[in-house]
Amino acid sequence: MNDICVRALILAAGIGDRLRPHTDDTPKPMLVVGGKPVLQYNVEMLRDAGVREILINLHHRPEAVLSYFSDGAEFGVSISYAYEPELLGTAGTVRNAAGFLGDEDFFVVYGDNIATLDLEDLMTNHRSNRALATIALFYREDPRASGIVELDDCDRVTRFLEKPAVDAVFSNWVNAGYLACSPGLFERIPATTPCDLGRDVLPQLVAGGLPVFGYRMRGDLWWIDTVPDYERVRARFERPVP
Repeated sequence: MNDICVRALILAAGIGDRLRPHTDDTPKPMLVVGGKPVLQYNVEMLRDAGVREILINLHHRPEAVLSYFSDGAEFGVSISYAYEPELLGTAGTVRNAAGFLGDEDFFVVYGDNIATLDLEDLMTNHRSNRALATIALFYREDPRASGIVELDDCDRVTRFLEKPAVDAVFSNWVNAGYLACSPGLFERIPATTPCDLGRDVLPQLVAGGLPVFGYRMRGDLWWIDTVPDYERVRARFERPVP
């Protein structure tokens, strides 16, 4: 896949307030599931898709990530880091990483989820549509804790709403936290920070008629937003294999 994508940004700076006390001394993406940190699943998925250069942003307890992954050589990738003394927001981090990500298409990965996702197919889909951004989508029975999308017959996003109220839900297809993006995205992100992809940038791109597409996942997604989520995902990954 090296001719499809070269670099990726993993968002790993979140504090994880709803996961306390687990996140008091541990960054949310470093919570252990099935014997390894959640962040490792994403590093390995990117590596297996052919990505070799990764940037990880850090904020809360950065030493936990640095000491575990170091330069990434042990995991078959090269890892760089961007420490944020003050959080820039997901979109602010993307803009701040423009120098690293360069002038080729790239991945943005929310480092606190686990997924079985064909990243290679996601990028192929992104390029075939000449999209500015392509969002991996997961069908979630209760989508209120996620960004939801409305799609046309060609899977172009016609509406995006972050964390809708119960009476505002119009779709069960949610942002899974894996995006293929084109470098033209950088100039569409406001310089003011913090700035969020889901609340600020993606809705504005869609409202402006810019090419944002959805990619309906055929795999699974495990989100870890709350303590019950964490317990559920741990039970799923750590139960004995029959």
